[in-house]
Amino acid sequence: MDIEQLRRIANGVRRRDLQAVYEAGAGHIGGEMSVIDILTVLYFHTMSVNPEEPLDPKRDRLVLSKGHTALALYIVLAERGFIPRDEISTFLKPYSRLNGHPNRVKVPGVETNTGPLGHGLPVGVGMAKAARLNGDGWRTFVVTGDGEMQEGSNWEAIMAASQFGLDNLTLIIDHNRLQQGARLADTNEIAPLPPKLAAFGWAVEEVDGHDMEQICRALSRDAVTAGRPKCVVAHTNKGQGISFMSDNVAWHHKVPNAEQYKLAMAELEGAVQ
Repeated sequence: MDIEQLRRIANGVRRRDLQAVYEAGAGHIGGEMSVIDILTVLYFHTMSVNPEEPLDPKRDRLVLSKGHTALALYIVLAERGFIPRDEISTFLKPYSRLNGHPNRVKVPGVETNTGPLGHGLPVGVGMAKAARLNGDGWRTFVVTGDGEMQEGSNWEAIMAASQFGLDNLTLIIDHNRLQQGARLADTNEIAPLPPKLAAFGWAVEEVDGHDMEQICRALSRDAVTAGRPKCVVAHTNKGQGISFMSDNVAWHHKVPNAEQYKLAMAELEGAVQ
């Protein structure tokens, strides 16, 4: 799949995400918009997965540690064929399996339940270690937020991954510089992230998290350093693609009104012309 196709898929995911948040009256639209390009590359370019066999033992694994952006994952899974596209309209409705945080028991393609921040990377380290013990070649990818990297459990996992030499593990940090209610710099400023990960023995690469070509290169097998886990620090914008949401902390989980929805949809539709 070429770069232009990936861009079009990501734009379609953004539009469906906007619609679903508006109709549900809830969601985490800012962080969803920032991570959609990364998820699109993972599922349509990088990872070896089969929607017809979601539990294939040889599949690559993705852990969406920033589980509050589950809607973005659901839409990408739907576009990839794991769940019906029309099921997105049930998001957050009574008895829907599409809850505010992903559930592996209910949704095909979800590898582990996430929501409490700081849990995804430790789980991912366990997955990568299991693959190593079994002599398997599948890869594990973990997506975290940058605010989430304030959690101490992540740094314990970072130390373990380096100790075990897990070069089949890739951590992608959605570095949009914002967290719930404030900027990262105003809470617990952990940036710059690359030297910290490198100090623990990780191979680190920085990319524009909205540049499909850069993301594809950084996540490819050719970009793996033997014997070292990989961290991709993806510089992104919260609310990417929508002018009044972009880099605006208020849109962590704000819901657009009718006028804002119309404006945002027009901007996203215009971006594919």
